[in-house]
Parts: sequence; C-alpha cells; structure tokens
Amino acid sequence: MGEVYVVMMASWLAGMAAFAGGVVARVEGSADTEAKREIMHGIIAFGGGILVAAVAFALLPHGLAVLSPAVLGVTFCAGGIFFCVLDILLDKHGGAKAQFVAMLSDFFPEAIALGAVFGSDHRLGLLLAGFIGAQNLPEGFNSYREITRAGVRPRAALAVLLGASLLGPLAAVTGYFFLQERDRLIAAIMVFAGGGILYLIFQDIAPQSKLRRRWLPALGAVLGFAVGLLGKKLIG
Repeated sequence: MGEVYVVMMASWLAGMAAFAGGVVARVEGSADTEAKREIMHGIIAFGGGILVAAVAFALLPHGLAVLSPAVLGVTFCAGGIFFCVLDILLDKHGGAKAQFVAMLSDFFPEAIALGAVFGSDHRLGLLLAGFIGAQNLPEGFNSYREITRAGVRPRAALAVLLGASLLGPLAAVTGYFFLQERDRLIAAIMVFAGGGILYLIFQDIAPQSKLRRRWLPALGAVLGFAVGLLGKKLIG
C-alpha cells in the first residue's frame, strides 16, 4: 500500500500547483499598468502554450500508438464537440471559465495516466507528476483571475482550486487500480480530453492572450510549449 500513498501524494502535489498559482494571483497587487497587462496576457499565452504541449506530447501520443484511425478521429472530434456544447452552456449562464475547464480537462486524464503507469515505471510516474505540476501552476494563476472576473469572491476562487487538487489523487488511484491493463480506454480518455482542450485553446484562451500593437505576449505561448517539449524529452 506504500506505493499507493506515493501515487496519491504525487498527484495531489501536482494538483496543488494550481492552487499555488491562484495564491500568487491573489497576492499580486501591483497597479494595472500597460506593462502589467502585457505580462498578464503573456501568462495567459504561456498557459495556452503548455496546454498545446499537453495535447501534443501527453494526451495524444498514446492514442496514436494504440487506437485505430477511426476510433482516434471520432474520439478526438467527440471531445471537441462535447466541450463546444459545454462552452455554450457556460456562456448562457454567464460563465467565463475556459482556463479552469481546460486545466481540469488535462489534469484529470493525465492523473489517471500517472496512476496507470506508476505500477510499472516509478520514474515515469514521478516525471509525469512534475510535468502536470508545471502545467497547473500558470493555469491556476490564469484560472483564478478568470474566475474572479466572473464575479466569484477571491476566497471562494481559491477554495475551488484547492478542491480541484483533490481530483488528482482520485484520478490517480482510479488509474492505478483499474486501468493499468486497459491501454485503449486510457488512450481514449486522453484523446477525448485533447480534442476538448484544443477547442478551448482556439475558442477562448488564445484570443484572451492578444494585445494590439504588443508582440511579447505571444512569445509566452512559445515558452509554454517549450516547457512541455522539455517535459516530453525528460519523460521519454
């Protein structure tokens, strides 16, 4: 059972990175200057770049390896359609939660994968936990700002991020006990999430990162993708 506790702790700490990002956003209290707006848009782009990397290097490769072309295409498009419908429903209820939804959409399936692979490869599991944490930190920062702009109180926004971190152990234990031998199901879950995240990136996150006559924020996306690229290189 000791290994199970390690899996739970690794996935929970990866989820807590989002809460830490929210805390940073909460205590950050400088004046709303032009330079600050450029930095904030750069952080949004950075989070978007990491999400693109998560789709390319964490969510899709396993599906490409084990799923048939038909299942791969249908599952990926189904994820995009599902999140499109979810986005419409959130919009009708006055929601602006693309960053938060995207964060959960890659955190949950990646935590499942973390638990599934940990039994056979501890090193890969721990590296994957580090990669998830690196993603969640800027995504938590952006999610906090997005949630509070939608009218949620700061303490409630932090409570939401803290609660979301608990999904990590739940997902990881599910993967550890039930999905170690079910490669196709794990792959389908990850591909489905990848399609949804790609929709959210182009529909909501990328447009938020743009500033007229400012070019540095877009480089945040390049830097974010580079983080994911290095994470993939480390994971192998």
